[in-house]
Amino acid sequence: MSFLMDLFLEASAVILNLIYLFLLIKERISCWVFGIAASLLSIVLFYKIGLYSEAILYVYYVIIGFYGYWLWSQNQDPESKLKVSTLSLNYHLRIISIGILISLAVGYGFSNYTDAVNPYLDATTTTFSFIASILEAKKILSSWLFWIVINAATIVLYIQQDLVLYLMLTIVYFGFSITGFLQWRKSYQSALLQ
Repeated sequence: MSFLMDLFLEASAVILNLIYLFLLIKERISCWVFGIAASLLSIVLFYKIGLYSEAILYVYYVIIGFYGYWLWSQNQDPESKLKVSTLSLNYHLRIISIGILISLAVGYGFSNYTDAVNPYLDATTTTFSFIASILEAKKILSSWLFWIVINAATIVLYIQQDLVLYLMLTIVYFGFSITGFLQWRKSYQSALLQ
C-alpha cells in the first residue's frame, strides 16, 4: 500500500508540476497555484522516503510560490505589470560566486555529517534552485539558463535515487527550460520594442 501511495503522490506532483511549468512559460499567474500544490505533495513524498534536503527545497518552493503569486498580482494593468527583464553580467557573476561558495559549504556539511549519496552535486543543485526560483519569480530571463544547468545535474541525482517519474519530469523540465528561455526572450524583446 505504501508503494502505491508513494506512486500516487509522485504522479500527482508530476502532473501538477507540468501544468505549473506550462503556465509559467506562458507567464500566467495561475502557474503559482499549481506550483504550490505540486510542492506540497512533493514535501510529503520526499519526507516520507527520507530525502529531507529535497523536502526542504520544496518547502522553499511553496514560499516562493506565494511570493511569485503576490509579485505577479501587484500590477495586472498591461502597462504596469511585471515584465521579463535582465540583470548585468557583474550581478550574475556575484550570484554565481555566492552560489558556488554556499554549495561548497553545504556539500562539505553533507559529505561529513550525513550519508548523502552525492553531497556536492546535491548541494549545488539545491543552492542554485533557490537562486533560480527567486529570479523566476522576478521574471529575470536568465532564470531559465540556471534551470537548464540545474535540470541537467538533477537528472543525475534522480537516476541515483531511482525516482523514475521525477527523472522523467526533470527531463521534460530540461526541454521546457529551453522553451521557457526562448519564450521569455521573445517577450523581453517585444517589450523593448514598445
